[in-house]
Amino acid sequence: MEAPELVDHHCHSVVAAELADDALAGLLTESDRPPAPGCSPFDSALGLAVRRWCPPALGLPAHTTAADYLARRRELGAAEATRRLLAAAGLDTYLVDTGLTTAAGQELLPLTELAGVTGAAVREVVRLETVAEAVTADAGDWPRAVGEALAAAAAGAVAVKSVLAYRHGLAAPAERPPHAAVVAAAGRRLRGGRERLTDPVLLHHLLWTAVDVCADLGLPIQLHTGFGDPDLTLHRADPSLLTDFIRAAEPSGVPLVLLHAYPYHRQAAWLAQAFPTVHTDLGLTASYTGPRVAAVLGEMLELAPFGKLLFSTDAYGLPELFLVGAAQFRHGLGGLLAEWRADGACSEADAQRLAGMVAAGNARRLYAL
Repeated sequence: MEAPELVDHHCHSVVAAELADDALAGLLTESDRPPAPGCSPFDSALGLAVRRWCPPALGLPAHTTAADYLARRRELGAAEATRRLLAAAGLDTYLVDTGLTTAAGQELLPLTELAGVTGAAVREVVRLETVAEAVTADAGDWPRAVGEALAAAAAGAVAVKSVLAYRHGLAAPAERPPHAAVVAAAGRRLRGGRERLTDPVLLHHLLWTAVDVCADLGLPIQLHTGFGDPDLTLHRADPSLLTDFIRAAEPSGVPLVLLHAYPYHRQAAWLAQAFPTVHTDLGLTASYTGPRVAAVLGEMLELAPFGKLLFSTDAYGLPELFLVGAAQFRHGLGGLLAEWRADGACSEADAQRLAGMVAAGNARRLYAL
């Protein structure tokens, strides 16, 4: 089966600076803590995937040791290693969440520079909470000001994204927060020093504001679901907690894209099957599950309609994560569809069509690319 083009519908930018070995290894885990004594992030399913797919891009054999890989990376320099790894990933389009601007204490490349390095199309995904946190209006004017700020920020973007799962959890109520409650919550936040947005009233108002703005602009809303760093409480990131909100938002027609989902990927697949507005992806799960990628992808495709599943890497900081995400997806989907063909579950034409939909076609349709 031919390798289809890939549209990475959710990712972050990369660090161009040289990284110390421990800093680079630290970006191979969702944890923001140092590893336990005697442990290394390379000793993981993701670490195996990095050592499988990345060394050949730098002129080394697959499965070379982590030490030899890091030495070769230093020899080439960060700029050349980044160029080679991103070229090997072979991504056609990057949709980049700009809510994160640093990794391992280093600045991420701006979108124009990322486009220059990759030679690919690069478009922005606006993070809701980042926009809202920059609003300085008085409490009484906060709801209007947030709506205007989001509309302005999203006007040139292909989507907006929420990290509600990190800030409070995904159990968003079906009802919009009353205006008086939003103003009161904005006042409490302003008196508290405008720290990170965590108040559930403001977060839920922001999510409904995004529905209104995206309905006007014709944009989807991406939502983080499933596992992440220790800032997240995992059971609150189960996408099925969004069910009441999904029902309430359905008349707007705004597409809701559930990112990552693991270990709740079957719940995400059910939501995509049950609700016309819901789409989903496997995201960084494809990288983190290493040799199990085909099995996990198969579990998602048990229920997810083929036109509702999208490819993404959720790569962040390291160019390795773009290559690993792309290679894992191609390998996993190819292996899964080979099994389906061998079992008589689908034809070669079916497999080619499914692969093209998930790899790029669904994203091009959803984001009007």
